[in-house]
Amino acid sequence: MPDIAAIAPDSAIRHVETDQGRLSWVSLADYAARAGIALEKLPRSLRIILEAGLCAAARGELDAGAVQAAAAWQPGSPRSADLVFPVTRVILQDAAGLPLLADLAALRDAAAKAGQDPGAMQSVIPFALVVDHSVQIDSYGTSEALQLNLDRELDRNEERYGFLKWAAQAFDGLTLVPPGNGIIHQVHLEQLAEIVSVRNGWISADTVIGSDSHTTMVNGLGVLGWGVGGIEAEGALLGDPLTVAAPEIIGVALTGRPRPGVLATDLALALTRKLRQLGVTGAFLEFHGPGLASLSVEDRATLANMAPEYGATLALFPVDEDVLSYLRTTGRPEAHLSLIRAHLERQGLFGRDGFDAIAYSRHVAFDLGAVGPSVAGPTRPDQLVGLEDVSASFARQFPEPAATARPPVLSHGQIVLAAITSCTNTANPGAMVTAGLLARAAVERGLAVPAGIKTSFAPGSRAVPDYLAQLGLLAPLAALGFHVDAFGCAVCVGNSGPLAPDIEAALAGETVGVAVLSGNRNFEARVHPKIRAAYLMSPALVVAYALAGRIGADLSRAPLGHDAQGRPVLLRDIWPAPEAIAVAMAEMPRQRGRSAPYIPARWNSLPVQSGPRFSWQDGSTFLCPPPFFERHAGAFGALAGARPLLVLGDDITTDHISPVGTISPQMPAARYLASLGIEPDRFGSYAARRVNHEVMLRGTFANPRLRNALVPDRTGPVSRHLPSGETGDLVDIAERYGAEGRAVVILAGRNYGTGSARDWAAKGTALLGVRAVIARSFERIHRSNLVRLGVAPLELVEAVEPATLVAGAKDIAIDITPAEPLGIGSRCTIRLRIDGAAHVLHARLRADTAMEIALLQSGGVFAFFLEHKLGVTPTASVDSPVP
Repeated sequence: MPDIAAIAPDSAIRHVETDQGRLSWVSLADYAARAGIALEKLPRSLRIILEAGLCAAARGELDAGAVQAAAAWQPGSPRSADLVFPVTRVILQDAAGLPLLADLAALRDAAAKAGQDPGAMQSVIPFALVVDHSVQIDSYGTSEALQLNLDRELDRNEERYGFLKWAAQAFDGLTLVPPGNGIIHQVHLEQLAEIVSVRNGWISADTVIGSDSHTTMVNGLGVLGWGVGGIEAEGALLGDPLTVAAPEIIGVALTGRPRPGVLATDLALALTRKLRQLGVTGAFLEFHGPGLASLSVEDRATLANMAPEYGATLALFPVDEDVLSYLRTTGRPEAHLSLIRAHLERQGLFGRDGFDAIAYSRHVAFDLGAVGPSVAGPTRPDQLVGLEDVSASFARQFPEPAATARPPVLSHGQIVLAAITSCTNTANPGAMVTAGLLARAAVERGLAVPAGIKTSFAPGSRAVPDYLAQLGLLAPLAALGFHVDAFGCAVCVGNSGPLAPDIEAALAGETVGVAVLSGNRNFEARVHPKIRAAYLMSPALVVAYALAGRIGADLSRAPLGHDAQGRPVLLRDIWPAPEAIAVAMAEMPRQRGRSAPYIPARWNSLPVQSGPRFSWQDGSTFLCPPPFFERHAGAFGALAGARPLLVLGDDITTDHISPVGTISPQMPAARYLASLGIEPDRFGSYAARRVNHEVMLRGTFANPRLRNALVPDRTGPVSRHLPSGETGDLVDIAERYGAEGRAVVILAGRNYGTGSARDWAAKGTALLGVRAVIARSFERIHRSNLVRLGVAPLELVEAVEPATLVAGAKDIAIDITPAEPLGIGSRCTIRLRIDGAAHVLHARLRADTAMEIALLQSGGVFAFFLEHKLGVTPTASVDSPVP
């Protein structure tokens, strides 16, 4: 093979005349011929990354040698270089996008402090922000709920939304989608995804990274992209291409066709369990095979959406005729559809053929016809359960509590929240039509949802109720209590709002209430702080379980209720026949989606600042200047006498590390807000307070179900000071260690950091003074975020359970000695002194790219920005929490 790095990308430049003028593109076939690459064997994801790199190199934005890793990739070959991936755009939601924009505003402040032009800190690629994570379900079950919840959202978030409007005038290329439009990923599919991008006279495949882990939903349209932390997205906006360790790339062959009654949700949950069992963490997946013919584009998007749940980086489907039809349905212009087809055909990226020739790292087969109706729960998305086994799955994890003399307000296993929610499923017309038909049949049989169940319907876009109304299916959903009450994430991200006071009081005991939702995550206490059990399912099954009222009902045989004559009504009696679903789908409007965003009446009247710098307001409890450019941990190196701040078990999620939902009055963050005179009903959520580091620091590890082995008799954000043995709030113990000059670390089990792409899970960890997380294994996005905050992720080599190792210890000290010089996969020796007895463990540093090593040596990305964007030499600060 010739020296790939020596081949000039501009040798493959071609030109084409379009209605947008003369455009340039790089021929992958020509470049491959010069480089001796068998292009037909290269996975499609790598062809897209190669094209992006070649275009950037041809424009002089990237060194030509940077494309070598993508061009030379072979399955099973030793890792030789990092993939360099210059994306064409970035997409954000408000919960992660606001902190990102605040960081950029702080970078402008730092530029001004250094005597430089703050306005020069600009985005070099387009980006969009969709406001979807802030709406809370306060009102429900009425036709007024939608407007009432939107009004309260605007009341609560006026200051935050004003900041967004400042950012829209301050940063080039920012498209702002106001609240009330839907969920980022469905809006992405319907309005924002380009499939093929035209930028500065160049054509290339559309690529994207997003600040939300479920950005992979757009993979269903054939767009290459995935979720990253907002910190990683900041670098991309400022002109730094992504660097990614060369991945395992897996071909997933879909066979068969779904059985009657099986929906895309069932397929996605079954796929999640299978791929978790096989182990695909960090892999690129490419779907192909004859089973594609039986999946709609929206079905593909449902499967791709769940990539974070099965651990993959991306889940790419091909662009084919079905994708073009979907784009036409959502209003894309015909000229752009022609450009998509022409360009992707030229690059060998169009259609379902050619996958047999691709050399994958490994192959996985998934038979669509082997999947039955199912749910996942009660606390993880990969806990797949058939309808007949749901009751047993609940009982195993939440045994019946001891009986009490007083008649309970709430029975064990009673459903207290039923939500049709989430981009995963409300973006799927087949799933929504099925739910509507089932609701209509239930109403016709006289069934009703029992009192005491909070019902919510929060579609991913305004297209959903539009077509349901035209099909006559919106009214029966409303008749069962599922009125449209928001266009946003709502229950799916924990913005469930309050339950009835007597229900919340009952949930404070051992009796466990249950949520059923058509979401994508169900970690304990995520949906609501007091709801411990939650089951994921299709929208139709949400309706069915709401009718049944209890999770213990076996819907394969137990009645959902009784009709007016007292006769039992079974699920199979009202489940819509395939023919009825087909008829309804055929009657769907030909045009779905909106070409322009909805603008709430109050949006344009919100106060807004102008100018290149944001004027931070003293005393604000929402918007505070981020501290990260002032506080850096310094380069990672040897640690002596470090103390464990937390010792945790397996499957610690970013919901455990940085909750997103309501701030409970019992939590340290609530006590801090109360000290400022803020009333409990104005505490809001952690998501809304993400640009207040004082609140977020106190919200780190604030999941009420978190178990720290150092304090085995309590849950939540608590720790024990060693060797004194005194217990207290986590932040107080961390501050005490900092005052003593002690570094702190975290010990954990497997799958540390699963869940959302949540920057504050790493930011809060760093502000607590944590220098390293020592775990059995890490999830991709959180591991990357830790590195970017200067916290070293150390993956244990030995099969040891940290919580078991330190159980009952009165004193623990930890020495960490990394190999020198620091490099990718560096080995570290960890010496634990547990009550005087020495235990030696070994770990490898999970900094997986040369850029990540550079970030750890700089003390994190903010110190790196100062040095490389502003030329300012950062100074390390103390390892203790922000006071």
